[in-house]
Amino acid sequence: MNQLYRIAKKEHIPDYENLTKTNLIELILEKQNMNTKIESNTTDKKETSKSKTKQTSQEKSKKKKSPQKEDKQTDVIETISKENTKPLTMEEKDEPKTEKKKRKRLKINPVTIIDVNENASISIEAEKVLNTFEKPTEKQKEEPIVESEEMTFQSTDNKEINNNQPNSQTPPVYHIPKNIEFFGNIVGEGVLDLSNEGFGFLRSSDYNYLNSPDDIYVSQSQIKLFGLKTGDIVQGMIRPPKDGEKYFPLLKVDLINGKSPEAVRDRIPFDYLTPLFPDEKINLTGHPSSSISTRIIDLFAPIGKGQRGLIVAQPKTGKTVLLKEIANAIAYNHPEIYLIILLIDERPEEVTDMERSVKAEVISSTFDEPAERHVKIANIVLEKAKRMVECGHDVCILLDSITRLARAFNTIAPASGKVLSGGVEANALQKPKRFFGAARKIENGGSLTIISTALTETGSKMDEVIFEEFKGTGNMELQLDRKLSNKRIFPAIDIVSSSTRRDDLLQDKDILQRVWVLRNHLSDMNTVEAMEFLKSRIALTRSNEEFLITMNS
Repeated sequence: MNQLYRIAKKEHIPDYENLTKTNLIELILEKQNMNTKIESNTTDKKETSKSKTKQTSQEKSKKKKSPQKEDKQTDVIETISKENTKPLTMEEKDEPKTEKKKRKRLKINPVTIIDVNENASISIEAEKVLNTFEKPTEKQKEEPIVESEEMTFQSTDNKEINNNQPNSQTPPVYHIPKNIEFFGNIVGEGVLDLSNEGFGFLRSSDYNYLNSPDDIYVSQSQIKLFGLKTGDIVQGMIRPPKDGEKYFPLLKVDLINGKSPEAVRDRIPFDYLTPLFPDEKINLTGHPSSSISTRIIDLFAPIGKGQRGLIVAQPKTGKTVLLKEIANAIAYNHPEIYLIILLIDERPEEVTDMERSVKAEVISSTFDEPAERHVKIANIVLEKAKRMVECGHDVCILLDSITRLARAFNTIAPASGKVLSGGVEANALQKPKRFFGAARKIENGGSLTIISTALTETGSKMDEVIFEEFKGTGNMELQLDRKLSNKRIFPAIDIVSSSTRRDDLLQDKDILQRVWVLRNHLSDMNTVEAMEFLKSRIALTRSNEEFLITMNS
C-alpha cells in the first residue's frame, strides 16, 4: 500500500488515503490514460507547424517515450503482484478503445496476483499483460508427467498454487499412466507340464499342479534347447503378459531342479539308472515330538532311503495318524530329503489337518473330485520326483492310499474286454504299479522313497484284488491290526507280521541280534499282549538303544 500511495502522490490524486485498494488502482490507471491522451494532443499541434523533416525526428522521440509510459504501468502491476498471493477473478470493463500500437515484449518476472472482490475489474492493458504468462496446454493437462520411472500422485497434503486459475477446492487428481511397466527382474518358478503340441506351462503347487492363472508359459524352443521334461522344476525370469496374452511367458531359464541348465542337459534318464537295496537308514526317533509308534517302526520295520514300503491297514486303524508321525520325523531328522505328501480320494478335513501339522509339500485330491484329477495329480507328482532323483536329490513320497489311486486308474481305463474279479480291468493296474515301483535307491546318488497305505477288509472285492497285486512288490511291510484299534490300543501294529527286507543293511549287528531275540519272545504272545508289553517297556526308556540294553535285565 505504501508504494500505491507514492504513485498516487505523483499523479496528484486527492484523498487517496481514504480510498480502498481497488478504487485506488482504478484511479491510478485512469489518471495515466488521461495523461497519455493530453500528451498526444500537444504533439499533434506541434507537428502541423513544423516541416516534414522535423516530423520524422518527433516520431522517433515519441517511440522512445512510449516504453517509459508502459514501464509506469508495469510498475503498478508489479506493486500489485508483490502484495497479492491469490489468483484474480476478472471481468472486463467497457472502456473507450485506444489506438493500436506495436506490441513489445516486456521482461516481467513471474508474479502471483491477489484475489480482489468478485465484482472488481481491471483495465484491458493490465489484462493483456496477465495473459502473457504461460498457461498449460490441453495436451499437458491430459498427459501426466512420470518422474524417475515411477508413478507420481498428486496428494492433498502437497497443495500447489496455480497462478492461472482461481483457487477452488477440487478433489485430488491421481495421474495413473496408461502403460504401467514393471521395473526389475520378476522371477517365477514352477513344475513343468508339457502339452501334446510341444509347449508347456509351469504349474504351481498352490493349485495342486492343475491349471491356474499363475501358470507360466514355456515355449517349444526353450524346451528343446534345455532338454526339459515333464516334472522339471524350472526357475527363471518372466515378464508380464502383453495385450492379447493370457499367461506370463518365460524369458530366461536360470535353474533346473536346483542346478544350472548346463549340468542338467547331460543327465541320465530315470529308467536307465541303476537301482540298489536301501543301505542308508532314515532315523525316525530323537525329535521332540517322537512317539512310541515311530520308535516301534524304527526297531521292527526300519525305513531306508529308497524304500518301497506298504502299510497294510483296515479302516479306522490309525494309518493316517501314523503317516503324519512318520512325516514329522523325516522332516525334523532329515532336512535334506524333499518330502511330498500325496493324498488321493481323501477327506477334506484330513487334508487341512495334514497341511497345518506337517512341514512338507501336501498335494491333495479329495473324494469329491473326479478320477481324472486324481490320475493327473499323481502323474505329475511322480514325474517331479523322478526329475529330482535324476539330478541327485533324495525324495520321499507318502501316499494315502495306493488302493484309491488304483481305483481311479481303473475308472478312467478304456474297456479292454478283459475284466478281473471285482470289476478290475486287466490293464488298469499297470500304471499304479509303475508309480509304486518307481521307489528305489540309485547308485552314485539320489533316491526315491515311497511309503504307501493299502486298504484291506473293506468289504469290497476290488480292494482285495488290488491289495493282492501290490502284496509282494514292496520291500518293507507294516501290518496294522483291527483288534488293537477296537480296544483303543495305539499304535495298532502287528509286530510279528511287520518286517523289512534286507534290514541287515540298515541296522547294526548288535542291534539286529537283540531285535531278533525280542521278536522270538513276542511271537509266543497274541497281538494285544505283545503290544501292551512292548509299550510298557518302551515308555520307561528315552531311546531305543537304552531299551535294548535293558532287555537282559
